[in-house]
Amino acid sequence: MKFPSIFNDVVGPVMRGPSSSHCAASLRIGRICHDLMDGRISEIEIDFDPSGSLATTHKEQGSDMGLFGGFLGWEAYDERLVNSEMHIGAAGIKVKINIKDIQAEHPNTYQITLRNPWETHQVIAISTGGGMIEVIEIDGVKVSLAGDSFVTLVYTSAPQKLNTYLQQSDILEEVEIQAGASTFIALTSQNFLDEVLLEELKAIDEVSQVKQIRPVLPVLTRKNQTVPFITCDEMLAYNQDKNLNLWELAVRYESIRGNIPETEVLSKMDDIRIILKNAVETGLKGTKFEDRILGPQSVKFKSMMEDRKLISGDVLNRIIMYVSAIMEVKSSMGVIVAAPTAGSCGAMPGAVLGVSDALGLSDEDTVKALMIAGLIGVFIAAHSTFAAEVGGCQAECGSGATMAAAAIVHLAGGNLNQSISAASMALQSSLGMICDPIGNRVEAPCLNRNVMAASNALSCANMALADYDHLIPLDEVIETMYEVGKSIPNTLRCTNLGGLSITKTAKEIEARLTQKHFYKSC
Repeated sequence: MKFPSIFNDVVGPVMRGPSSSHCAASLRIGRICHDLMDGRISEIEIDFDPSGSLATTHKEQGSDMGLFGGFLGWEAYDERLVNSEMHIGAAGIKVKINIKDIQAEHPNTYQITLRNPWETHQVIAISTGGGMIEVIEIDGVKVSLAGDSFVTLVYTSAPQKLNTYLQQSDILEEVEIQAGASTFIALTSQNFLDEVLLEELKAIDEVSQVKQIRPVLPVLTRKNQTVPFITCDEMLAYNQDKNLNLWELAVRYESIRGNIPETEVLSKMDDIRIILKNAVETGLKGTKFEDRILGPQSVKFKSMMEDRKLISGDVLNRIIMYVSAIMEVKSSMGVIVAAPTAGSCGAMPGAVLGVSDALGLSDEDTVKALMIAGLIGVFIAAHSTFAAEVGGCQAECGSGATMAAAAIVHLAGGNLNQSISAASMALQSSLGMICDPIGNRVEAPCLNRNVMAASNALSCANMALADYDHLIPLDEVIETMYEVGKSIPNTLRCTNLGGLSITKTAKEIEARLTQKHFYKSC
């Protein structure tokens, strides 16, 4: 199996846009397409399956925006993203989007055909949740590329001869053959191939092209990767003779997973903390963005808190304010961290930062708590999903609550077992939550559900600190969440086809936003 990374799969990406499954994931897919074409693209044809999520959400939830930015080679936090459609046109790239049966098995499937005067290539990829992707086919060849390595595609008419050449060289000590077929051989590694070897490959008569694709994830995957544990039970067994704190186990996991020093792991998480803190501060100043449903809500809440007009509960009220602020930055195309997704980006960070600030704790304490949240997310990513298109909102806000509950226990001085108990109770409380965004935007009821998730996390943390019995082990609850998600109807999994999405008022809001877009583009 592939082992999740805290910074790839859970606390990340750093991005702009309403949805990590749509915006960040599509941008990463687009970046891979950009490299496959050496940055020279004239025409693009994009196909979405009518039975999937993207057919009804690709424009409003940011897939188009992300793809266009990726085709242009941008990062997921580029400030030009909001105008990416204009930039793709200015670059002279023609884009056609079709809704047609492509026999897609995954609801977030992209089939993309790329052309320029010299060549044509096709990529099929899926968005797997939280900004993560998998390229499953290139030019008719089955592959499995997650964007976590350097990829070299060697196009050849004699794959067996090329395979023999590679086997005789010492390259395979560091490089893994991901796919070999009549079209190309795919080599993945932690660096691009040596220039000398690259020239040797190009000089082979039967080699027609060599394509180099850069990674799109911050933490790379090495050959023959290992991790110390991949379930909560395995972690507890690993820790029996070590007596490490939960945050220390998180740091150790990520260090081994990414082959990076533990000091670098903590430094990366501190960078994330700063971005999250900036998002809170930006949101509380008030955000402006025309194309959204909700205006600034957190500034109202802040004013009421300062005037002491709210029911008392200082920690909870601070959490609500922080969650709201982060969600508003997301909805106004500001920079946020998908933690674990953009749709649930307020719940875990708002709860952790809110509790940390309310208790007057240090930045170091906050970083440790975020590491704990990340490790709990690893268990979810490995054995369930963060994608609402697959598991409903329980996969997004439910996961955020689970991660936050464990982290809050640490901030309050609780122990490892209490953190795990809090996480289990928080996820148990989230099972069955549907995803039905209003107006086909990731704003409402997303804001309410992020607040609910953070409130759930705080409650379950306190219950765990009081040694409530969570009964069902966390691993079993995670497995249950995945099974429950599969039983939620497709109409209630981020398709804009059920629940609040199809109420009279929601459809009126959607029509109003569509009309505004039409007149703006005229």
